[in-house]
Amino acid sequence: MFPPEKCEQAPEQHKERILALKDSLELLSGKWKFCILLNLYNYGTLRFKDLQQTSVGITPKVLSKELQELEENQLVTRTVNATKPVTVSYALTPHAIEIQPVINALIEFGLKHRTKIKNNWSQLANQ
Repeated sequence: MFPPEKCEQAPEQHKERILALKDSLELLSGKWKFCILLNLYNYGTLRFKDLQQTSVGITPKVLSKELQELEENQLVTRTVNATKPVTVSYALTPHAIEIQPVINALIEFGLKHRTKIKNNWSQLANQ
């Protein structure tokens, strides 16, 4: 039976929420975006090189691409600093601050999930 009886939303509202979820997942998809955002939350404004060092394992090419996408989606700002040599700094926008509870929830879920899986493997190994 469709739509399911458990759905308490009107079909149009449900559709809108699904589209919003898809938009959010597409916006934040990729291996590095959450890592980049978390580093900017934790350390504040960072130069490109510092951001690369805190995002262990990312290549400069991938970092540049991810930062460009985050900037296009108004989640980070890019500032060219008047230094010699020229440096570029990145910072979160106020819009990006809204994602912090989502990141924190994902971290908490990940920690619980890792513990659950480790406990499961321990139980299997002891059988």
